[in-house]
Amino acid sequence: MNWTTAADLRTRLERLWERGDWLRSLIDDTEGLFPLRLAIKGPNSSELAERFDAVRAWIAGIAATAHVRVEWREINHRILGLQRLPQAAWVDNLDDALAIAGKRRDAAQFERLLQITRARQPKLTAWLAQRPLQALESAGDWERMLAVVDWLQAHPRPGVYLRQAEIPNVDTKFVEARRGVLAQWLDLVLPPETIDNSRTGAAQFAARYGFREKPPRIRFRVLDEKLAVLPGISRPDITLDAHSFARLAVPCRHVFITENEVNFLAFPDVPQSIVLFGAGYGWECLEPARWLTECVLHYWGDIDTHGFAILDQLRTRFPHVGSFLMDRETLMAHQTFWGDEGDQVIRDLPRLTAQERELFDDLRDNRIRHGLRLEQERVGFGWVRAALAERACA
Repeated sequence: MNWTTAADLRTRLERLWERGDWLRSLIDDTEGLFPLRLAIKGPNSSELAERFDAVRAWIAGIAATAHVRVEWREINHRILGLQRLPQAAWVDNLDDALAIAGKRRDAAQFERLLQITRARQPKLTAWLAQRPLQALESAGDWERMLAVVDWLQAHPRPGVYLRQAEIPNVDTKFVEARRGVLAQWLDLVLPPETIDNSRTGAAQFAARYGFREKPPRIRFRVLDEKLAVLPGISRPDITLDAHSFARLAVPCRHVFITENEVNFLAFPDVPQSIVLFGAGYGWECLEPARWLTECVLHYWGDIDTHGFAILDQLRTRFPHVGSFLMDRETLMAHQTFWGDEGDQVIRDLPRLTAQERELFDDLRDNRIRHGLRLEQERVGFGWVRAALAERACA
């Protein structure tokens, strides 16, 4: 039996609730959502005769449904004669719809949020209209989130760490957990000149709104005991903020960059050399260290499409960097250790050398094997030492 029941009517109203239109109507009731007609599916002619008692019970259930006005139709049944059946349920107003769907409390909560927002941050009313259900999800945090907006209005581009912002009942973790919504609010409320639109995404929330960021860190190891960086310490493993690294100007000839930490830690000794622990995509923190332009730079990444894409990106800042162990000979010598690269880079990489581009093309076009990659940590250290000797680095 697939006749419409009172529970079905409730389910259909709950689905309409999920669209958010009812809550939006509390802000601006211009769409004329009510009265709302819900069609009712009832028994056919044969069911009416064969299941008459069930039909009577069904009619009584529909008629007893609270907060609806039933629209009836009359049929002249060949056996039963004139019969009166429900064909639609009318919900006349929002309050009745909320009662049937069990959403009166939620609507009252939304009206409270709307009242608070209009009083404190009226520009955010537009956000409430766009995302009413999301607003309800944040109801418990609403006033503290508004406090963050209030504070930034009073302290545009504050130039302090988020931890230093003295906002009542708000700590750093609270803000970080709600960066997505707060960013949408701040973009609506703050003057455009106080927002750095070049910074996007949750990870750059602090920089977008003028908070200080944790300084990027650069980690390097000295590969030559004669290379004096820290007095009395041989071959130190050092981590510096990018600004300090830029001013350090290590008196070395070769700089190796590797993406794998174990490779970084185990990299062989090389005269007049250091090794940097790379950062994948993004080399902004290295660019201020212009003393690197006077060194021979070697980048050692995975032999896969992303490895070559990172090399290509690094060359936007240091065009003279060379690749290290990212060649066909190394790839073919380590066939036992081949792995798979799932999401390949397919765009052109204009800064590769002819040999690098040839190998990159073979990888992205899957000419050697589909999704082929050789991770840098798979390359034997005997091979590494031989490559260093061949380059007259060791």
